[in-house]
Amino acid sequence: MKMLAAKLFGILFTLSMIGCADAQQGVLPIRQVDEIALTGNATRLDYQSFDSVTGRLYIAHLGDSMVTVFDTKSKKIVGDIRELKNVHGVLAVPELGRVYASATGTNELAVIDDRTLQVIARIPVGEYPDGIAYATKEKKLYVSNKNGRSDTVIDAVTNKAIGSVEVGGQAGNSQYDPASDRVYVAVHKINSIVEIDPRTDRVVGTYPLTGCKDSHGLLVDSKEEVAFAACESNATLAMFDLKLKKLISIYQVGDDPDVLAFDAVLRRLYVSAESGVVTILEEKDRRLTQLGRARLAAGAHTVAVDDQTHAVYFPLENVGGKPVLKTYLPTDRP
Repeated sequence: MKMLAAKLFGILFTLSMIGCADAQQGVLPIRQVDEIALTGNATRLDYQSFDSVTGRLYIAHLGDSMVTVFDTKSKKIVGDIRELKNVHGVLAVPELGRVYASATGTNELAVIDDRTLQVIARIPVGEYPDGIAYATKEKKLYVSNKNGRSDTVIDAVTNKAIGSVEVGGQAGNSQYDPASDRVYVAVHKINSIVEIDPRTDRVVGTYPLTGCKDSHGLLVDSKEEVAFAACESNATLAMFDLKLKKLISIYQVGDDPDVLAFDAVLRRLYVSAESGVVTILEEKDRRLTQLGRARLAAGAHTVAVDDQTHAVYFPLENVGGKPVLKTYLPTDRP
């Protein structure tokens, strides 16, 4: 009986791997429409932030310790914000006229004027700062300190650190949900989402993501009251109910998923992975349907989207020895 069970498991595992391989060799429902040469060297790129007011895309060029500013309307590079050592996270906040960047190499958050592109403040944070969230009601910033196992809280008006919230593990990305006025943090190792109340800066809940190993990337869909967490170590995506505070489903994506982006109009979720595999899913009735999963390019682990034009942006660190920004549109859009 044990031998039969083992053989059956082997057959099922092989079939699942075939299905996975077929999916990763499949066709994505997007088409390339542009390719722009980026400044700097063929070194690692990281998070992006799209400013829907100005149409600017801010790209963290980690390997060159700078943030590149790209105007999506004119399709030109506006400039580079330098001296941001090992920059990981970047977040544009149009209402404040500011852009924030986490400089991991110096354990600080850089505050940038979005008109002059000058650094106007540098705020000490925890060890290995990564993701950044902005709580609009309280005008506070939350910086995920991966090795510091915490979120540093910063007053966005005074540019001063005002506290730290322990999250019980390595803090991945942090996201703010304006509907509930809560900050959520994906936490490695404990494989959970941690909920912070920005009014008190206290953890008010820790919720397990069963089946998700090393949750890191995080995205909140306030309209549907759900969050999505990228599970780095087992190629999955967790869908979490923000209202009921429980896991809804687990979906298969490419190996080592990282950055997530969401087109709120088309209801499409883009999951980019270190393996170069991109997964595109459609959200409907609080469920996800896979529209495609395939290898886009080496290093296609960071993605951003403009949900008005539906343009999808993939900066790639090394195409012919140079970094480039590739722009795509859904194949069913003009």
